[in-house]
Amino acid sequence: MQPIVAVVADVRDFDNYRWHASPQFYLEAAMGVAGVLPMILPAFGERIDYEALVGRIDGVLLSGSKSNVHPSLYGAEATSEHEPFDEARDATALPLIRAAIDAGVPLFAICRGVQELNVALGGSIAHEIQTREGIADHRAPASADQDVRFGLTHGVAVKPGSCLAGIVGADRVEVNSLHRQAIDTLSPRLQIEATADDGTVEAVSVIDAKGFAVGVQWHPEYWAKTDETSGRLFRAFGDAVRARAAG
Repeated sequence: MQPIVAVVADVRDFDNYRWHASPQFYLEAAMGVAGVLPMILPAFGERIDYEALVGRIDGVLLSGSKSNVHPSLYGAEATSEHEPFDEARDATALPLIRAAIDAGVPLFAICRGVQELNVALGGSIAHEIQTREGIADHRAPASADQDVRFGLTHGVAVKPGSCLAGIVGADRVEVNSLHRQAIDTLSPRLQIEATADDGTVEAVSVIDAKGFAVGVQWHPEYWAKTDETSGRLFRAFGDAVRARAAG
């Protein structure tokens, strides 16, 4: 049986129903490239027994999303500019992150996921970073073509000797960024693995993790089958998940 990876659901209201769902790209990359079975975890917050859950799964994948982590969770005041929110996902992802790290369950965090990872471990988030002096515009270009929106548009410098360097096998890689928020105060439990040329934190790892615990601000799921860097990230995650399942 394929090892099972929990993917925290986004909560959406449409067609007169409330849906717990996840974008296809992440699920396809998990199954088709990492070689694991993604299972969408409903965002039921404190109703979930996280200690029991991490004993029954082999990995955790945190996807990107249009929603943002609620500012109250990192000590900031929420405004309309911080929206949209998904507080049900916040209430599920943050305790799951802490439980997975404590249990040594492999964790791969992407976009919103890396921001959740930072907040869960005591860090904070910067909003509308493109308005800051010296910071590039990391938002997606305006286009109806998803290949254009998710294009590999800028480079990141990978820290020599880091976990990420071992995975991607390079000190600089091309990535795709579609975000207006980014890590501000870095959690004391995280270390920087890669930065954009403007200094924006693009990848982190958990310092005291017992296993694979990596987060990236870009979107490797979109090109996981065709881009070598993206594929290497998902294959490394899959290898860690299989090792956990076999252990």
